[in-house]
Amino acid sequence: MRNTPFLAAAAITAGLILGACGGGGGGGGSNPAGGTVTNNGAVGATVTITSAGVSPKTVTIRVGERVAFANQDGNVHEMASNPHPAHTDCPAINTLGTIPAGQTRTTGDLTTARTCGYHDHLRDTNASLQGTIVIQ
Repeated sequence: MRNTPFLAAAAITAGLILGACGGGGGGGGSNPAGGTVTNNGAVGATVTITSAGVSPKTVTIRVGERVAFANQDGNVHEMASNPHPAHTDCPAINTLGTIPAGQTRTTGDLTTARTCGYHDHLRDTNASLQGTIVIQ
């Protein structure tokens, strides 16, 4: 029985340590360094969408920049990366989502030097709503 107070003190200490280490309640929080970070680059070009189509048809930006799409048409547009319907060539374009009339949306950071084609997913065969982003 001589060790009983020692064992009790050890159990209390272990309980305090384990309680301080977390477990239960609240979850793991966010890791600001983890995951994919988008939209940190500067806007390198703006594409305007009108009833006549996109203008300019080709824009050139630097690696890490973004492209803004300004919808000055009366219709909703959904600009997406080629090819249709997979949209896999430049996924950062796909972050635009739906662009309501009168609004501007910005792509994610375009981080690889290459040429990316895009189109309006809602009107994928309309050549006036297709264009190219050159990333240098």
